Amino acid sequence: MAEPIAPRRLFLPTARQTNWLLIITGLSLGEALYVRYQAMENSVVSLACQGGLGTWLCATFRLAIVLYNHQVFGGIALVGALLHLMRPSLILFAVAIAAAAFGVVMHNTDLSALAAGLLILSFARPVPTPA
Repeated sequence: MAEPIAPRRLFLPTARQTNWLLIITGLSLGEALYVRYQAMENSVVSLACQGGLGTWLCATFRLAIVLYNHQVFGGIALVGALLHLMRPSLILFAVAIAAAAFGVVMHNTDLSALAAGLLILSFARPVPTPA
């Protein structure tokens, strides 16, 4: 008689892991909102930063502009989500969700939204069994 095959466990973070994921996502989202609305959308700060002001906010502003122009936020989110989809890992999920949150706020929505969709699909993916 054949042994019954046990169903594989799906990727599902524990309550503690979910809380950490929420904190990481919230911090990423908060930083993106701060940079966007306090530096990029604020014309006084934006003009001062473009004029060469040397504060940490202006350095973050310039870095965000460079990364935005090269679709880095969405790219990191998509790569992390694809790797997580292939081999589920909490670290990859955290990196992908943080980058996707940052990318959506910074208007890298194409790749970031695709990454968010892949992360949602990853909840249906079984966790690899240890060898």
